[in-house]
Amino acid sequence: MSNEARPEALTERRTPPTEVLVVLPTFNESQNLEKVVAGVRHFGHDVLIVDDASPDGTGELAGRLAAGDAGVRVLHRPRKLGLGSAYEDAFRIGLADGSALFVEMDADGSHLAKDLESIIDAARECDGLAIGSRYIRGGEIVGWPAHRWLLSWAANLYCRVLLGLRTRDCTSGYRCYTRDLLLQVNLDEVMSQGYSFQIEMVHRARRLGFPIVEVPIRFEDRVAGASKVSRGEVRRALWTVLRLSLAR
Repeated sequence: MSNEARPEALTERRTPPTEVLVVLPTFNESQNLEKVVAGVRHFGHDVLIVDDASPDGTGELAGRLAAGDAGVRVLHRPRKLGLGSAYEDAFRIGLADGSALFVEMDADGSHLAKDLESIIDAARECDGLAIGSRYIRGGEIVGWPAHRWLLSWAANLYCRVLLGLRTRDCTSGYRCYTRDLLLQVNLDEVMSQGYSFQIEMVHRARRLGFPIVEVPIRFEDRVAGASKVSRGEVRRALWTVLRLSLAR
């Protein structure tokens, strides 16, 4: 857990952990969070919400959801610390609890719960990393303007070329890791704290020799709230990929 994430900010576990832990990082997602949590809980998986002191009341909503459902927990962090660090903190908690499979999922409703089980099953079967992919046969994106699709497609091409990856959707935030993969990655060595965390984890999984499989998903652009991906975040991600390439 990062130095900024205080243990006392984690709500208490009231039931034994399930095999699967679904992690939902949040910042100003009060309009979407309850529906996303309900979709995951329908399948019986544990949920860990990591809220970065959202000013719109997301943290308070997360607390109410946890109080009403023993399968939901919340890590309240003191300020906005980045997507990558949110996942790192959550993964460390899940590893300590004994979870076997770790899912990344957006809390904005763009990742559909109907795709959850196929991603989990693929990770379980390959014993590595399963990615919900928008860019393989059967995958699709709904609601994006052409310029946003082009930026995402180009970013993935950039990652494949510089890092020598075969994965079509390196930037997808809908994925599942096995416990063994996370233990061998060594989260303390991961340098990405923003959205480039997704790319770096694919890169590290490949370098460690873990299988990476892609599962087609339907990605639907959010209908409420605002995207957190800024131009600065995109520039930092591109720079991180270049750093990883130079370190190969």
